Amino acid sequence: MGKRICVINGHPDSGEGHFVPALATAYAEAAEAAGHEVSRIDIAALAFDFLHNAAEFAQPPAEPIASEREKIAAADHVVLLYPLWAGSLPARVKGFLEQVGRGDFFIKASPEGKWPIRRMAGKSARLIVTMGMPALAYGLVFGAHSVKATEQGIFKLSGFAPVRHTLLGGVDSAGQAGREKMITRVRALGRRAL
Repeated sequence: MGKRICVINGHPDSGEGHFVPALATAYAEAAEAAGHEVSRIDIAALAFDFLHNAAEFAQPPAEPIASEREKIAAADHVVLLYPLWAGSLPARVKGFLEQVGRGDFFIKASPEGKWPIRRMAGKSARLIVTMGMPALAYGLVFGAHSVKATEQGIFKLSGFAPVRHTLLGGVDSAGQAGREKMITRVRALGRRAL
């Protein structure tokens, strides 16, 4: 039986020729071909502001975020793809996740004041992150700190489990053959809904 998958293209630039949207398309097409139901969110196409205070975060988001987060709510598996910028998520990706999380969407305070209620329990997630540096260097030298923070502080905290990641390094220097290998790897993940 197929899964419901939400693929989130986190490249902040809607211009042509970026690798992250190509990876998102490869994942989505392979998943659909394997019988999974796929929805897609393209962050660069959405108009939204950054949050300014806790009062804003407590309120549900306006459109277009309200409709887009329904795709996440309906999914069994969420795949977030983005390029590593300045060692972390692009600001628009972080801003999008904050907007989506508004109004108790990801977590809700427990009435007893205990651990928050994880609203995404029962869903799994994968982060696919591209970068110019070798992925091994990002993991060994930098500890893949921003990926781990996103996994723990947003996805696992919200109840996603398991949360996995795929690091694709050396994208700029890989050439066409290297990028094709990365696309093949991502297609395999899509077919298996991983």
